Amino acid sequence: MEKKGKEAKAKVLWKLFISTLYLSAFTFGGGYVIVTLMKKKFVDDLHWIDEKEMLDLVAIAQSSPGAIAVNGAIVVGYKLAGIAGVLVSILGTMLPPFVIISVISAFYQAFRSNFFISQMLEGMQAGVGAVIASVTYEMGAGIVKEKDAVSVGIMIGAFIVSCIFGVNVVFIILVCGLLGVIRTLFAKRREMK
Repeated sequence: MEKKGKEAKAKVLWKLFISTLYLSAFTFGGGYVIVTLMKKKFVDDLHWIDEKEMLDLVAIAQSSPGAIAVNGAIVVGYKLAGIAGVLVSILGTMLPPFVIISVISAFYQAFRSNFFISQMLEGMQAGVGAVIASVTYEMGAGIVKEKDAVSVGIMIGAFIVSCIFGVNVVFIILVCGLLGVIRTLFAKRREMK
């Protein structure tokens, strides 16, 4: 029985490694692009986490220091397999960028002056903008579907202070986190009554 448990954990770890390696290797454009791919892989395909957990994962990953891809992989890895899952997901997430950056740095002069590579990168920027817009729409739609006026109000308020007033994102995250804590405390207090 114990052998089957170890085999099952090894399969999960291997699948986690391959999934994070794949996501990291084929994600261009930064952290928010990987959010869409993580949702598709971990929520839709593998059903390792649900939609609400994905929103929580993004919130944790975004508010923690470091790359959102690594932070997100850490949360999923820990949920699935504890510390071993964390280590495997970190390795899978960091390996592709490490190899790609090493190759690019070795041939930097050739890449820098190559017309085709510069045009390819410009085209990728447009695609990345579309993917980020898609992620924003999907995450916002998930909040609106819950029909929770407070969450929708926080989302709209965060958008306004960020886009219109140019408030630093760090302050927005801190205030929204504080609002979440206050809201949770009030909800627990109501349950006790």
